[in-house]
Amino acid sequence: METDQAWLPTAAFRAVGSRHTLVHGTGPLVDTVHRELAAGCGRFGGSVVRGAEGGGSCDLVLELGGDAEALGDEGFTYAREVGRTTVTAAGQRGLLYGLFHVVRLGEEAFHGERAQEIHRPTTALRMLDHWDNVAVHPVMGQVERGYAGGSLFWADGWARGDLERVRAYGRLIAACGINAVAVNNVNVHETEAHLLTDRIGEVADIAGALRPYGIRTHLSVTFAAPVVLGGLPTADPLDEAVRAWWAGATARVYEAIPDFGGYVVKADSEGRPGPFADGRSHADGANMLAAAVAPHGGTVHWRAFVYDHRQDWGDRTTDRARAAYDHFVPLDGEFAPNAVLQVKHGPMDFQVREPVSPLIGAMPGTRLAVEVQATQEYTGQQRHVCWLGPMWSEVLRFRPEEGVSVGELARGGLVAVSNVGDDPFWTGHPLGQANLYAFGRLAWNPDADPGAVLDEWIGLTFPEAPERLVAGLHDVLDGSWRTYEKYTAPLGVGWMVQPGHHYGPSVDGYEYSPWGTYHFADRDGIGVDRSAATGTGYAAQYAKPWAELYESPETCPDELLLFFHHVSYGHVLKSGKTVIQHIYDTHFEGVEEVEEAREVWASLAGLVVPARHARVTELFEEQLRSAREWRDQINSYFFRKSGVPDAHGRRIY
Repeated sequence: METDQAWLPTAAFRAVGSRHTLVHGTGPLVDTVHRELAAGCGRFGGSVVRGAEGGGSCDLVLELGGDAEALGDEGFTYAREVGRTTVTAAGQRGLLYGLFHVVRLGEEAFHGERAQEIHRPTTALRMLDHWDNVAVHPVMGQVERGYAGGSLFWADGWARGDLERVRAYGRLIAACGINAVAVNNVNVHETEAHLLTDRIGEVADIAGALRPYGIRTHLSVTFAAPVVLGGLPTADPLDEAVRAWWAGATARVYEAIPDFGGYVVKADSEGRPGPFADGRSHADGANMLAAAVAPHGGTVHWRAFVYDHRQDWGDRTTDRARAAYDHFVPLDGEFAPNAVLQVKHGPMDFQVREPVSPLIGAMPGTRLAVEVQATQEYTGQQRHVCWLGPMWSEVLRFRPEEGVSVGELARGGLVAVSNVGDDPFWTGHPLGQANLYAFGRLAWNPDADPGAVLDEWIGLTFPEAPERLVAGLHDVLDGSWRTYEKYTAPLGVGWMVQPGHHYGPSVDGYEYSPWGTYHFADRDGIGVDRSAATGTGYAAQYAKPWAELYESPETCPDELLLFFHHVSYGHVLKSGKTVIQHIYDTHFEGVEEVEEAREVWASLAGLVVPARHARVTELFEEQLRSAREWRDQINSYFFRKSGVPDAHGRRIY
C-alpha cells in the first residue's frame, strides 16, 4: 500500500499549479518553494519562473524582501490586488509558510481583493518529540507510546537508509507550521546515548532530510552521558571535567549539524539519572547543558515531569499533582536564557481531563514550553476517534493570571509528543492525522478557532469534497474528545486504565500502586481531596481566582470535581444530577455516540478512498467494543461500591 498523502494530496496544489508564478529570492528554502510550485505546475498546466528570468504577467508572486523587524524569519505578508496574489517574506522560512498558506486557501487565494495581511507565528518554537528507540526495546518496542507502527527514523538499530519518507514527513509538518523535531526517545537507552557521539552522523543524515522544509533537528540525551560515554566517574553538573566533556561533545555535534536545535532532557524522572544524585538542583543541570549549546545558538529543553514514582499508596498527603510546582517554582529566575522548562499541560500525565498545570504562570522569570500529547496514550491510542483540537484550544486559551493566556506564556515554545510512525496512514488511525495538523496550526496561533482548523484539514485532505462528506466528518470528529471522556474516566478523576500499556478499563489498575493513587473510591464516595483546607493543598498552587474556584466543591467546575474533591455519590452536580447518576448516564451516552459516529462513517463509503474508509471502519469496530467494555466495567464497579441503582432501570452488570 502506498503512503497516504495526508493533507498534501496532489489535488491540493491545483489552484497554485494552474497559475503563472514568479519566485523571487535565493537560498535553499526558496529552492524548496520553487520545486513545490514546479511540481504543481507540471501536473496542472501552470508555469513558474525565478526572479532573474523575468516574470511577465504573473498571477502569483512569492518574494523575499519584506520588513525583517515586522515579520521575523518566519512571518509573511499576503495580499490580493489587481489580479495578482503576492506573498512577501523577510526570511526563507516565511516564504515557505507563505506558499503553504496559499495552498490552504486554494481558489480563494486568486479571487477578489484582499488588503495586506501579516501572518507571523505567536510561538517561535513548534516542536514534535518522537519517543523512538534506535534499537527495538524489549519492553517499549520500537516506539514508546507509539501507535502508528515503527519508527520513521530508525530500523534494526540504525538510521533508515532511505530517507525519502523522512523528507515527505518534513514537508507535511512544515505545511502546518511545525519547525522542530526531536528524533529519539526522552527515555534514552544505551543505543540512543551513542547518537550524541560516535553515531552523530546518523542524526546528521536525518537533519539533512528535514532541512529543506525548515525543520531543525533536536536530540534527546541522557544526563549521565559523561559517565556512559565519556568514562568519567561523575555527571555532577558543577564538576569542571563534566562541563568540559559536554562542551566538547556539543561542539562536535554542531560540526556535524550546523543548524542543530539543541537537547531534550528527562532527568530525575521515572528512574532517569539527573542532578539530584550529586545534590545539585535542576537549574544546575539545565544550565550546564545550556552553557554547552549557547556558543552555537542552541537550546536545552528540560522536562519538568519530576515526581516520586515510589510513593506509599496509603499516604493521602503525597500528591503527584503537586510535584512539578513544588520542585521548580523555588528555582524561578535561576535558569539560563537558553534553558527552557518543558511543562506538561496538566499536572499529571495527559489524561482526558485535567486542570491546566499551575506551574504555567507561576514562573515569570523562566522560559516555559508547554507540552501536549498527540499520540493519544490516554485518549484511545489512535484506535479511537478522539480529535484533540478542542482540548488543546481550551488549554491554550486558559488564563492562569488576568490578561495572559497559556499560549502567550509559552515563551519557550509548544511541544507535542508525536503520533507518527511508518504506518501508511502516518498516524495509524487515518482520522488521527487531524490531531497532528491541529497541533501545528494551534502552535502557530494558539488563539485559532479549532473548528476553523478542522475545516482547513478537511479541505486539504479531502479536496473538492461534497458537502455530505464535510458534514459527515464534522459529525464524527467535532465531539469525539468529549465522547471519549464520557465512556472512560468521569469528572476529571483519571487513570482508570490497565497498568503498563494503558489501554482499556481497570478502575483499580493504579489505585494501589507506587506510581500514584487517583480516585480513592470507597462505599461512601469518590475523588481526591486536593483542597487547602482538608486535602493535599494542591488547589492553593493556583493564583486567584482559580485557587478560590477549585477550593470548594460548590464552586469547582463539574468536569474537574473529582480531581479536586472527594464527594459522596449523592453529591448534586451543577447539572442537577448526582455524581453516581452522572457516571451511569455518561457511560451509556458515550457508547451511543460511538455507535452513531460509526453509522455516519459507514454512510460515507462512496466518498472516501476505499483503503482509508476500510481502515477507519475496522477501527470503529474496536472503538465500539472498547467503549462497551468501559461502560460495563465502570458502571458495574460503582454500582457495587455505592449500592445505588440506575434511576432509569438500565442493566448494570
